[in-house]
Amino acid sequence: MARVLSLASWNVEHFKNDLSRVTRVVDFVNDQRPDVFALYEVEGKEVFGTLVQRMPGYSFHITEGPQTQEILVGAKRGVTAFFTQKAEFKTGNSYLRPGALLTVHKDGENYSLLFLHTKSGSKPVGLGIRDEMFQRAVKFKRKLDRIAGGAGEANFIFIGDLNVMGMKYFPRAKNIGPDAEIRKLKRDVGKVQMRVLEKSEPHTWWNGPGSRYPKSDLDHVVASNQLTFKKFGGKDVDVRGWPKEQTEARQGQWINRYSDHGLLYLEIFD
Repeated sequence: MARVLSLASWNVEHFKNDLSRVTRVVDFVNDQRPDVFALYEVEGKEVFGTLVQRMPGYSFHITEGPQTQEILVGAKRGVTAFFTQKAEFKTGNSYLRPGALLTVHKDGENYSLLFLHTKSGSKPVGLGIRDEMFQRAVKFKRKLDRIAGGAGEANFIFIGDLNVMGMKYFPRAKNIGPDAEIRKLKRDVGKVQMRVLEKSEPHTWWNGPGSRYPKSDLDHVVASNQLTFKKFGGKDVDVRGWPKEQTEARQGQWINRYSDHGLLYLEIFD
């Protein structure tokens, strides 16, 4: 087996202004040596100079629109790829991020990589918008399959901060937990021959010691069934960053210096 492509996906939480933090974040991404990466919550032109200076081997693409937070995608030079902004994933809300689609061509195959930062929140509107975005991803997979020659043929991954946090409602008997939202996502993507990949760590988000919110599993990768991945402790996706630290004190320090999200890393093999 040979490696086809390595990917990194990371919500870097209001990525702007603080040059020392921007530099640390960019260097951490660079240390992973991904062929393709996406950063979410990128704000401001200040990051451009640091990226160009510290990652000279990459070309960059970014979403744009009235929203303040963008998705920035980097591709290593030599990777043949086409970038498309997918406005339909805004689901009618002008302030949501569009999807960032990078179609990579490697060894005669196309790999469609859709980077998403979906609606957060545990209110009914948040759950509804997320579900609509997931349904659009399922519909897009069907379209890609038709282009590729039939059901299950397309090499498709959607990945990112999917904000799967369930829904709190009144009365409480109607609450939907994060696990239930994930189960529904698994059922829906299973209908188009896709699966939610297992990760090396149980949590990808935390606000650090003293937070009123618990550690949560918000970042996910959904991939076509026929794709094969390198294993990290028996899992397809390695969660890097604060979840790898051994104590909560050290996790908090890492969060303060970098981001409250862990970085997702994966490698596709043929």
